[in-house]
Amino acid sequence: MDVNAYLRRIDHHGPLAPEAETLRALHRAHLLAAPFENLDIHLGRPIVLDEDRLFDKIVRRQRGGFCYELNGLFAALLRELGFQVTLLSARVATGNGSFGPEFDHLILLVNLDERWLADVGFGDSFIEPLRLDEPGEQRQASGVYQIVHRGAEWVMQAKNRAGAMVDSYLFTLQPRQLAEFTGMCHYHQTSPASHFTQKRVCSRAAPEGRVTLSGDKLILTVNGRREEKCLTPPEYAAALKEHFGIVL
Repeated sequence: MDVNAYLRRIDHHGPLAPEAETLRALHRAHLLAAPFENLDIHLGRPIVLDEDRLFDKIVRRQRGGFCYELNGLFAALLRELGFQVTLLSARVATGNGSFGPEFDHLILLVNLDERWLADVGFGDSFIEPLRLDEPGEQRQASGVYQIVHRGAEWVMQAKNRAGAMVDSYLFTLQPRQLAEFTGMCHYHQTSPASHFTQKRVCSRAAPEGRVTLSGDKLILTVNGRREEKCLTPPEYAAALKEHFGIVL
């Protein structure tokens, strides 16, 4: 792990002590720099959960990835800096009251004086880590979130535009290893039933909102105002370079 190269990649120049403020700053910087994207899947390039390969892709080649890549590598960075990090399996809400399979999503538990939920691989979600044991709403610039404890299970919720708290994903605190996510990682990049194979996406947080390429559409959200534009293939390539620094 070349920590300095990683920190340059996410443009972090602040303190590195394993403390809550450092975790918040690193989490925010990661989301502003490394996009949530599935472009390799649509290019037919296999995604392998190996830290060296993830580092090469995200840091050296200035790319992003999906949850297994982004959170897998972010966990490695945090450990190098002295944080106590545990990989957790999460099951993403389906929208009909149920949840997807185990290892559907990879999230991080960070133990400091308090326990924190970190997740830099869920697209448009919380920009800073959430307190795991906070029973009430946690308000951020990106939205309002809440973690509900249900016996051995925990649910991360986000407030929708109607003001209702909606389930995002369910998880337990059972420690996991990166290799355990290999099967679902393969599924999401190969199965026609996976939403990752159905549409290409590249999205990252911005200081005033978010920039997203979804299919052939550019979506810019600035201070709550949303603009959309359909792109030609040359315009798509130009937008990838302009907004994400990606040249395929």
